[in-house]
Amino acid sequence: MKGPLRDRSLGTKLTEVEYAQVEAAALRAGVGLSEWCRRVALHAAETDGGEAAIAVLLAELLALRAVLLNVMFRMTNGGELTGEEMRELIERADRDKQKRAAALLGTARTRRA
Repeated sequence: MKGPLRDRSLGTKLTEVEYAQVEAAALRAGVGLSEWCRRVALHAAETDGGEAAIAVLLAELLALRAVLLNVMFRMTNGGELTGEEMRELIERADRDKQKRAAALLGTARTRRA
């Protein structure tokens, strides 16, 4: 049984080097160039290219870093943290983590473009 008719097309322009890279990837996968491009495009569309997972991991890492640096700074200056101060540090880090991760990812995308 055949699947739905594929009557729409998608095109792009590539440099010679880019074309060679894509062609080599299709050969490694054992499929034609069009099929490889279709699979990659659909996979990226379905998985958001992994950017959502990267954003979550980056946000958590930034929150952990913020808490750790604040604690280390306080300790190296001879201070101590109360339980309440620690909770405030964690809450602030959690509150700011998404914004900071989005800003860093936006900067990375701008540099790539």
